[in-house]
Amino acid sequence: MNKVFLIGNLTRDPELTETSGGIKICRFAIAVNRNYSGADGERKTDFFNVVAWRGLGETVARYAKKGNKVAVSGSVELRNYEDSQGVKRTGIDIVAQDVEFLSPKGNGGMDDGYEPAPSSSAPRAGGARPQLQPFDDDGDIPF
Repeated sequence: MNKVFLIGNLTRDPELTETSGGIKICRFAIAVNRNYSGADGERKTDFFNVVAWRGLGETVARYAKKGNKVAVSGSVELRNYEDSQGVKRTGIDIVAQDVEFLSPKGNGGMDDGYEPAPSSSAPRAGGARPQLQPFDDDGDIPF
C-alpha cells in the first residue's frame, strides 16, 4: 500500500499549468515539521513537492497561497530523470488525492469565498440567537 498523510505549510504559491493534452496540473511544496528535535535542540523540517491533478489542482491553485497550512493525503511517486549535465537523478513527488485547507480566513488563510463553519455559540445573521423552547418535564424516564 502506498499512502501518505502530511500536514504542513506551503513554501511558495501553487503553480497551475496544463499538459499538452489539456489536463490541469498544480505543483506546490509544503514544509512539514518533525515530531522531535535534533541533538542541537532544534526541530527539523522536511520539504515535500506535491502534485495535484485536474479539478483538485485548480482548487488548490485558486484558494491556497504561500504560508497556508494544508493537509495532503495521497501517494508517493518516484520519477527518474536526467539533469542538464546528463546525470541520472531520482525525484520524489507526493501525488495528492485530497487537500484540506487548514488556515482560517483572515489569518493568512484563503480568499474568494472560503468561510469556516460558524460556531454554535456565534450569533446568526441579523445578530439574533435561536430561542430555546421550554418543555414540560413530568420526571418520568422514557425508557
